[in-house]
Amino acid sequence: MNDHAHPDCFGEMFPNGLRLQANRPNRGKVFTVNLTKEAGFYPGFSRRSVETDVEQWDECQRCPVFDHCYKLCMAKVALESVVQNG
Repeated sequence: MNDHAHPDCFGEMFPNGLRLQANRPNRGKVFTVNLTKEAGFYPGFSRRSVETDVEQWDECQRCPVFDHCYKLCMAKVALESVVQNG
């Protein structure tokens, strides 16, 4: 990787918050969101969970562009939140 290239996973630590699907793992490189919607329950999700792949997190921290990647990931999460709730 040179100074101008980013790895393919750049900005992908979290799953896309605008495209989360029920009853399947929504994976990012490090974090996975699970939303369970069961028949017969009120509208919404009956269970929500977040999983962390610590090995991938450690790999990310060793990456030379980790700080920039993390900032981009957090900016995407903030913008996705505004779009969903705005």
